[in-house]
Amino acid sequence: MRLSHLFSPVRLGTVEVRNRLVMPPMSVNFGVDEQGFVTERHIAYLAARASAGTGLIVVGGGAVHPDGLDLPRMPPVWDDRYIPGLRALAQAVQGFGARIGLQLLHGGRQAYHDRRVAPSPLPALAVVKGVPRELGLEEIRDLVASHAEAARRAKEAGFDLVEIHAAHGYLISEFLAPNANRRSDAYGGSFENRIRFLLEIVAAIKARCGRDFPVGVRFNGEDYVPGGWRLEEALRLAPRLEEAGADWLHVSAGVYGSMPVTIPSMYEPCGLFVHLAEAVKKTVRIPVIAVGRIKDPLFAERILAEGRADLVAMGRAHLVDPELARKAKEGRLEEIRPCIGCCRGCIESVLALQEATCVMNPELGREYLLERASPRAASPKKILVAGAGPAGLACARVLALRGHRVIVAELRDRPGGALCEASRPPGRQELWELVEFLLAELRGLGVEIRLGSPVDEALIRGIAPDEVVAATGANPRIPEIPGLFDSGLALATVLEVLRGEVVPGGRVAVLGSDQAGMVTADFLASQGREVAVLGEGRFAPELAPNDRTSLRRRLAEAGVRLYRNAVIRGFPPEGILFNHDGGSGLLEGFRDLVIAQGFRPERGLTGLLNRLGVRYHLLGDAKEPRTLLEITAEADELGRAL
Repeated sequence: MRLSHLFSPVRLGTVEVRNRLVMPPMSVNFGVDEQGFVTERHIAYLAARASAGTGLIVVGGGAVHPDGLDLPRMPPVWDDRYIPGLRALAQAVQGFGARIGLQLLHGGRQAYHDRRVAPSPLPALAVVKGVPRELGLEEIRDLVASHAEAARRAKEAGFDLVEIHAAHGYLISEFLAPNANRRSDAYGGSFENRIRFLLEIVAAIKARCGRDFPVGVRFNGEDYVPGGWRLEEALRLAPRLEEAGADWLHVSAGVYGSMPVTIPSMYEPCGLFVHLAEAVKKTVRIPVIAVGRIKDPLFAERILAEGRADLVAMGRAHLVDPELARKAKEGRLEEIRPCIGCCRGCIESVLALQEATCVMNPELGREYLLERASPRAASPKKILVAGAGPAGLACARVLALRGHRVIVAELRDRPGGALCEASRPPGRQELWELVEFLLAELRGLGVEIRLGSPVDEALIRGIAPDEVVAATGANPRIPEIPGLFDSGLALATVLEVLRGEVVPGGRVAVLGSDQAGMVTADFLASQGREVAVLGEGRFAPELAPNDRTSLRRRLAEAGVRLYRNAVIRGFPPEGILFNHDGGSGLLEGFRDLVIAQGFRPERGLTGLLNRLGVRYHLLGDAKEPRTLLEITAEADELGRAL
């Protein structure tokens, strides 16, 4: 299919953009040094996306003031000394024909430091703790000027445009929202007063940089919190921004603590904020950008073709696949690496003040290193990969790309490993896209995959591999609880339940609250069962906050009972007796117990390999059960090392 709308040019003010595909601003928490200067790493990261053909790239988190720095490793724009580094970044991106913009941001009460300021002394609703200091009138006027000066620096650095960040609960968004702005002066109270700060910033930038310098505004269509900014007000604001000189509008949604969250996980539908952009577009003549879990170029094309927006922002899709634009334009859609919406590397890592990475793309942020590395192995080998789970498949792909002859052997009659089960619960189906992508890649690379093939002595002698990657997975741990096996309860592991090998009754207790236990509880509850989780200290700690929040909401709506630090004390005839943080309890009438007590590595193959003297490498859960983020990163590293 020819994506004629997506790859048609568009004007943003005085600037023509070669297509309507936008890489929006994202906080990746890497790419600047300790003094805030842009590094080679940031340049290579964005240049990789520009070289593939993306139309517009907007650099995220350009802090206009020291007190507005959102994350420690985002680019400051509050001093002229940063201009040379920003100029090098702009030139690198523009050298590939892309347009580059700089987001102007003040973190407000959501900034990650102890100097937070806000329109009112009210804490953020989630994530960031502490009460911010209320801004004075003179400080507000200074921040208007700070935005204008930051835009002037971007212009001097050669950026094509700037985009004001007035969304997601940061400072300007706080001025807009009634629940965050309790001021009684000219900047609070009425709609006119709450939008004043933003309109003054637009006017100041236009005055400082000239009317011809393009300026856009990113703002929320909905905050999705009680008392927050609503669509009705967004529709009133949009034409006012156009009148003030805004050259385009970028419509997003959510704040810290909202539902849905600003950066939605796999539980949320793709394009969940597009309707907001569509509504805003009807009120203005300037271009409107849509955003919100848009991961498929065909979907992006449809949004444009239906007139719902003028440009489409695909954020995480660009993190996952730097070649997104090229593959889409050339019609190689099946080769695009999909975002699975797990939020582990891109969101959880960043909120933990670590560098962004990606389950699907371990190369993220390492482009500057890998472009200097030789992609081919100096001495190609014959390598047997034992196990066709995510670790084995990911490693096999890198090994094949480097020129090794790779054979994958899988005991089961289907590939995917633990993802066969992990992708079955509600909302988790996108995990399977990881498997589909890797299988397609291996087919294209000519890698042989043998299913229903135990790795025994005959196989090893027949293949005669130079090395073996043992990615044989893990098995459920079975707890030692006095009386458990004499309790008369119907016992099953999470794997047996998710495979359909065991079908529990109407009342089911899940012993354990790790990710596997929690999604299995959701799986059971979605089938109409009454479910209780006898959990540990945390619930689904392996999931990213965005993902966990959506899962917890589903469980609450289904009436699943969650007990923290639960310990089984006995199995009386009437049910399961246990203690928990709230005291003691009895699950009356519960005769099924699903065990979710973690996993233990499956390393049975190592004895045979040792006896045969074959060099091997443990990988994935066979090395130590962990999350997909650690496993795929480890697979990539091993594939490059062999």
